[in-house]
Amino acid sequence: MPELTHPLPPGSTIGILGSGQLGRMTASAAARLGYRCHAYDDAAALTRFAEAVDVVTFEFENIPLTTVEVLEKLVPLRPGASVLKICQHRLREKDFCNGVSVPTTAYRAAGDLAGLEQAVAEIGRPCILKSAELGYDGKGQVRIDATSDLTQAWAAMRGHAAEGASVGGSAAGGVVEAIVEFRMEISVIVARSADDSIRSFVPVENRHKNHILDETIAPANLPGEVADRAEAIARHLAKEIGLVGLLAVEMFVTHDNKILVNELAPRPHNSGHWTLDACVTSQFEQFVRAVAGLPLGATDRLCDAVMKNLLGDEADDWLRILSDPGAKLHLYGKAEARPGRKMGHVTRLIRR
Repeated sequence: MPELTHPLPPGSTIGILGSGQLGRMTASAAARLGYRCHAYDDAAALTRFAEAVDVVTFEFENIPLTTVEVLEKLVPLRPGASVLKICQHRLREKDFCNGVSVPTTAYRAAGDLAGLEQAVAEIGRPCILKSAELGYDGKGQVRIDATSDLTQAWAAMRGHAAEGASVGGSAAGGVVEAIVEFRMEISVIVARSADDSIRSFVPVENRHKNHILDETIAPANLPGEVADRAEAIARHLAKEIGLVGLLAVEMFVTHDNKILVNELAPRPHNSGHWTLDACVTSQFEQFVRAVAGLPLGATDRLCDAVMKNLLGDEADDWLRILSDPGAKLHLYGKAEARPGRKMGHVTRLIRR
């Protein structure tokens, strides 16, 4: 497996699997450091792609594992295929967390309808059935209440998995999770380099609407000890998973200040967009630094911030948003606005 033995010099090329807004913002950060980027979404041209770049990373998890395993034999891949294998599958992800002494909500595997019935009996109702793979923004999730029909719930979850399989994944089974009574959802984004240097951003609060991130508040209003513990968990996970790159760790904070890890994302994350305008180093620059073998940047917060996603036709409000001199507008250049589609975001800076 090829490895980077020295930092990539300016003029090198970073290959990015995927071509969405996260890849676009990563490419912008890379350009400021003197790198070229090659976005890629053609599985039939793996060898040509590998020959055209110096290192490869990815902007989302819904990539066929076989694709990254082939690439890893041809060109340095950061993070590695082993990281993707864990983070693209909810059951493996939760098993990993528990295996390194990081608590999650109670969960059970459900490989088929009979497995779902047993899992619900063990977890209890209400609970949530989630597809093991290809779920994001609430897709592939079904709430199971006292009167829910499990056959219908299984069919609804599998329907999403079948749609997601067109991305190149497989329609895997499901995971049943206990519902957590939490007071806050937070995330921590952490970067780790090949020399084991680790830097993390402050925990932020995430507020959702219809299972899609609506607002991120930086920093989260947490007691100092809880915030420190959340960062320590993220750093521990980054090291134990063998990360070289960026990892977003989504967590629940319960009413008695326990922290339960919900999901991992080994790439830039929507809840880190505020760092573009409010930190010394943005999550995207930090991602590039880690992937390219550069020293990690400072994660100091220049000011507090609130990031608001612009979904669907909310982006049509661009002129009103720009009338606020403290608003930092980011539009993603998507041609078609659909309900729930992330068209951009706006960050409002709060001076301390």
